Amino acid sequence: MNTVDRRRLADLTSRERARFAEANPRSASAYANGKHLFGRTPMTWMAKQAGGFPLYLATARGARVTDLDGHTYIDLCLGDTGAMAGHSPAPVVEAVRRRTADDGGLTAMLPTEDAEWVGAELTRRFGLPQWSLSLTATDANRWAIRLARAITGKPKILVNSYCYHGSVDESLIVVGPDNKPHIREGNVGAPVDTRVTSRVAEYNDLEGLEAELANGDVAAVLMEPALTNIGIVLPEPGYLQKVRELTRAHKTLLINDETHTFSAGPGGCTKEWNLEPDILTIGKAIGGGVPVGAYGLSHEVSERIEARKDLDLIDMGGVGGTLAGNALSVAATRATLEHVLTDEAFAHMTALGTHLAEGTADAIKTMPWSVTQLGARAEYRFADPAPTNGGESHAAGDAELDDYLHVYAANRGILLTPFHNMALVCPDTTKDDVDAHLEVLEAAVKELEQDR
Repeated sequence: MNTVDRRRLADLTSRERARFAEANPRSASAYANGKHLFGRTPMTWMAKQAGGFPLYLATARGARVTDLDGHTYIDLCLGDTGAMAGHSPAPVVEAVRRRTADDGGLTAMLPTEDAEWVGAELTRRFGLPQWSLSLTATDANRWAIRLARAITGKPKILVNSYCYHGSVDESLIVVGPDNKPHIREGNVGAPVDTRVTSRVAEYNDLEGLEAELANGDVAAVLMEPALTNIGIVLPEPGYLQKVRELTRAHKTLLINDETHTFSAGPGGCTKEWNLEPDILTIGKAIGGGVPVGAYGLSHEVSERIEARKDLDLIDMGGVGGTLAGNALSVAATRATLEHVLTDEAFAHMTALGTHLAEGTADAIKTMPWSVTQLGARAEYRFADPAPTNGGESHAAGDAELDDYLHVYAANRGILLTPFHNMALVCPDTTKDDVDAHLEVLEAAVKELEQDR
């Protein structure tokens, strides 16, 4: 990052924040008045905003978001994949309307026929034959971990350093600079030292993975096929196939978390790359904006679970939730998968993702940065070549530079994911939308380079 004049960066960021504050008085006021909300927002991470306060939502449709001050943005954040189907897609809105109108019922602790359709469609896309529903991917991961421990009799879960699996306790562990496991910085109120429950290896590090599995106490490897929430990190050739071989050799289950990597295609990385997980978890995007999650099981795993008559899968065994599989979430999921995030939609989105990645590479060509694409998603990192593991990607972070680029984009009608430089397209995103973002990004970089 020695190519960036830090004083100029600070001056530009101050200028952009002043412009942001002047343009968004109603959002600023709403944030200031959030006195009964912890962190002044409904969820504390909503306060993570480059402009100093969050924009407040008024309306959203397709690839557009409008805030309280009446500004409309091209949304390339899309709820950090939660709105990958676009905002308020018509089929989902209609499915929700049907469930809420005419005494349709939202939740009744009774199954609906839509659920079997959803299970069959998830099987078509991802290959796993048995599915169960949750409200979030975090819950799906938690329940998958419990099932893995139950049927293997092993206590530990192995994850990749700087992975993201929601707020799963076992995932908050990293490989430290001494090449030893460390509790991830900022872990809030951990119920137990994560090193007791978990093992960790860097992504793309087969030697490190094999060494950890050799301890014989790992119930499951929980991993994203490609790292995402620390910047997109892609697998090196043969890596994922070798992970599968090693987990089988050590009698360890493999859980693929496709919550973010679903951007790779209609069946995520699992379908695109011919992967064979024992369990697959997913959430966010499949509900079209309505909370939902799911986990899929292989035949072998489901049979092993069902054979264990001592496991309470019905009441207080720790797997399930009262609202999981509720009629509203299931109806929204069916509408999303059947009519919105279709195979054809993904073809359009992936083509736009390629245009986005290629255009981003051109916009930042004068900087020592890199761009990585995962289907409908592209992201740049402040490192070249691109990081190959979570530790390298974490080291490439620059919060001050992030803030400048994000508030600069927001001031010109572009929304990016606040936590990193990810841009995602949805079925309603157009080439003109992507080009507008690329024009703004190029301008931001040029301003940063002046007098360099």
